[in-house]
Amino acid sequence: MIWLWIFLAAMLAAGGMIWLGKLPTASQPLAGAAVMLGLVGYALQGSPSLPGKPVVAAPEPDGFGEAITDRQQGMADRFGPAAQWIGMSDGFMRTGKTELAAQSLEKGLEKYPDNVDLWVGLGNALVAHGGGVMSPAAALAFDEAAKRDPNHPAPPFFAGLAMAQSGDLKGANAVWSQLLARSPENAPWRQDLELRLAQLRQAMGPELPPEAPAAP
Repeated sequence: MIWLWIFLAAMLAAGGMIWLGKLPTASQPLAGAAVMLGLVGYALQGSPSLPGKPVVAAPEPDGFGEAITDRQQGMADRFGPAAQWIGMSDGFMRTGKTELAAQSLEKGLEKYPDNVDLWVGLGNALVAHGGGVMSPAAALAFDEAAKRDPNHPAPPFFAGLAMAQSGDLKGANAVWSQLLARSPENAPWRQDLELRLAQLRQAMGPELPPEAPAAP
């Protein structure tokens, strides 16, 4: 039965091209031949009687190094002077154009060299461009951000994330532990930081350094 519908669809397509398309008389046999050739090809290779099988997207792995939708984790000033450069960089990052993402932030830093958000964004872009590895250039960008504002949460958060992705679990644990200790209870990034730190410590296992004894 399904082949009957396929044949009728092919005839309607041919008729549409000939009459609605107003093909010249000399071109009509070629149009009909093209439709019939497609029908023959489908008959040889297609399987219309098989049931459909929708493709299910593979779930993203859990862990302390997964991608972040908000690349600044709510730590950036989205309405300040750096907003346009961060927005442009995020657009490039979403399409995999990590080099352009870094270059756009470098342009922003030429105008605002002391902006913490731009330095952090540059560090993130350089980490992404390096395949998730903390490169010397990315480490320098995070250091420059921390120098501009030692109390800003973004430089240690994303530096720790890059360390974890690069395999430096001890370094990431130290940086994140210090950040957690000084983060307010209602900080928007605290819950995410606690989750990632717990996952990090679980991955470290026996390598986890002992906690310092409480002061008397």
